[in-house]
Amino acid sequence: MAEGILRSIIGDNFNVQSAGANPSGKVNPLTIQVMQEIGIDISSHSSKHLNNFLDKRVNTVITVCCNASQACPTFPGQMKRHHWQFEDPSETQGSTEEILSSFREIRDQVKMVFTAYAQGLIDGQNL
Repeated sequence: MAEGILRSIIGDNFNVQSAGANPSGKVNPLTIQVMQEIGIDISSHSSKHLNNFLDKRVNTVITVCCNASQACPTFPGQMKRHHWQFEDPSETQGSTEEILSSFREIRDQVKMVFTAYAQGLIDGQNL
């Protein structure tokens, strides 16, 4: 969600990638669905392992779950690190509508936080 939202806001001005410590290789279909509801197509995205980026220049690392914050290494040349923790909607139990509601709630939280963050980047606040 975060990668899709941030890319949709800042476009090609920055290289935005997401990765995890234990990626499945695919994006949860419910994530794709709720992102399409707000006009963001992430159907071609895949989950990537953070090790794929160890030899890349990484300026800023943003983690969005507790496990990622603990597992994420410091990258060579990394200048900034942010952590904004969100619940994992895929862990929600209940009816299909309750699970979708959780995905939408987390999507909206991620959008709010990353919109504010991106606005700082766009305004040149060098976040």
